This record gives sequence, C-alpha cells and structure tokens, in this order.
Amino acid sequence: MASRAFSTSPAVHAAEVKSLGVIGAGQMGLGIALVAAQKAQVPVTLIDNSQASIDKGLKFADKLLDKDVAKERITRDAADAARARITPSVKMDDLSTVDFVIEAVPEIPDLKTSIFSQLAQIAPKHAILATNTSSISITKIAAATTTDPTDLQAPSRVISTHFMNPVPVQKGVEIIAGLQTSQATKDTAIAFVQRMGKVASVSADSPGFLANRILMPYINEAIICLETGVGGREDIDNIMKTGTNVPMGPLVLADFIGLDTCLAIMNVLHQETGDSKYRPSGLLKRMVDAGWLGKKSGKGFYDY
Repeated sequence: MASRAFSTSPAVHAAEVKSLGVIGAGQMGLGIALVAAQKAQVPVTLIDNSQASIDKGLKFADKLLDKDVAKERITRDAADAARARITPSVKMDDLSTVDFVIEAVPEIPDLKTSIFSQLAQIAPKHAILATNTSSISITKIAAATTTDPTDLQAPSRVISTHFMNPVPVQKGVEIIAGLQTSQATKDTAIAFVQRMGKVASVSADSPGFLANRILMPYINEAIICLETGVGGREDIDNIMKTGTNVPMGPLVLADFIGLDTCLAIMNVLHQETGDSKYRPSGLLKRMVDAGWLGKKSGKGFYDY
C-alpha cells in the first residue's frame, strides 16, 4: 500500500525556528542539542528531570567541543559560542517560549505520551512538537496532545525527527508524520533538520519506520545465529564487516545501541505487526534480564 509522500526539497510552508527545546539530556538529547547549537546556531533549552543527568551531558558536550578544537575542526571561539547557546533546566515550563521541541527520552510509550500531553499545554501554540522515537506510533503520540476530539490544532503540530546515533556524526534523520500532522509541520521539520546539516528521509508511520524496520531484524537474526551455533561472535561480526563493508558487525552494533533498546524495538515490531518474523531472540531477552545491556553497562556480547 502506498504511503502519503511529501518532498524533502526546500519547503514553501516552513516556519523559521529561532529557538529549540530538547527534552532528555542523555546521549541522544545532548547530541541533538549540541548539533543544533553548532550548526543551526539557535539557542537551546535542554530539559531533564535529573540535575545529575544534565551535568553529565554538559560535561560530555564540553569533551566533544574540546576534541573538535584540538583537531582544528572548529575554533575555540566557535566552540565557546555553541556551548553558550545551551541552557540547562529541570523545569518543563522553561519550554514556554521555544519554536520547536524535540523529545529524546527512553522508548517508554506512557512516558512519551505524558510528556506530549504536558507540552501541548506548556509550549507556544505555534511550536512544533517533535519526538525522537525510533518505533512508537506518531499518530498515537499526537493523540495524547488533546483530550478534545474537536481540537485539531495540537496534534497537527506533532511529528517525529528520528536522529541517528551518534547525532554529531550520523547525517541521517527520519521524518515521520502521524495521521494528524499538517503539511506546515512537515515542512518546518524538514527545513530545520537540514539547517542542522542533516539529510532528511521520509517514512510512513509504520512500526519501526524505515531504519529500525530494516536494521533491528538484521541484528536480531545475527543474535539468533549466535544462539543456535550457526557462527561464533567474531565470525558473525567479521563476515558482515569484511563481506558487506558495514563499519561494524551486528553484535558490536547491538552493544553500542543498547540491548534493552534493541529488545524494546523488536517487541514493538512483533506486537504491532503480529508477524512472527519479528519475534525477539531468546538470547537477547536473557541478556537484558541479566543486565548485560552492552557498552553502557560494561558487558554485552563483548566486555567494555
């Protein structure tokens, strides 16, 4: 079935984004905030309910900027200017003046819908409300912005800008519109990620969208191959690296993504499509149960 298409060329209905809010100071949120401050050169309000997470994220931002200066990719003045554009806060109410909000919290549906319900009340009426979800329905998230079925304005400004990890390195961004999303919202989102130096690709609001609909079953099948003894850990990763020219094998990639994230996405694909080909590997489930989540926990398919 053909999906509704829309162009990623310069948009005639795009509104100018003069300020950005980012919710979540983890790796994804921090990366989005930093790239927006550097490339789009807009002031960014970085929100997280944990001051410790904010402090950790900003310390990582300083490290990335210092590395770019050391490698002469940017000047010290440019790095300082980018850093100065990021203002941290633990108060959602500080998003009351921004033009665009990007939510980048964990893939927990209830958490995301709760945030968007709040954003509909806090953010200005013209502000675009974007999610960085990698698998959850945009239509469902948009529906959380209103309790009045006759109010079409709030859900019409909800969209997904799904950035790839790590955000400062990866160029791709998936743009996914919900059933309610307006053309102006789509145009503004595409134009803004292009200002950030990204390449926009369009996906329908279908489970897993494009990137994870293709990537996660590939990773899951690699785990099944390990689980059933088709190949060893290094053999699986090496054949994909040396045989298909991917930069890293599927098992080490899973470790970098986070095995809990991989499992969550596979569960969404399996539940939403009802197709057995998306059933998560038993080994993947057991490793998550053990707390072996990959690089972030120090142990996954490899030790870190």
